[in-house]
Amino acid sequence: MVDLAGSERMSVHAWDTTAQGSATKRKEGGCINKSLYFLGNVIEKLASKSTGSKHAHVPYRNSKLTRILQESLGGGSLKQN
Repeated sequence: MVDLAGSERMSVHAWDTTAQGSATKRKEGGCINKSLYFLGNVIEKLASKSTGSKHAHVPYRNSKLTRILQESLGGGSLKQN
């Protein structure tokens, strides 16, 4: 995982000296933050399912990150006893 705390407050010049480069970095940062937000939603739904709400829909398809991690997060991994 990547810690992006405070990245949205970085100045334009801290990312890149060109206007196009800084716009690209801001867009990438926004996409990463959105994916992390959706990952938080998935984890929240999984936690509510484990506490008794068996019919809660888990929104894995909201982002590519949660789709990639679906097998790992949803308990679909193999367990050895």
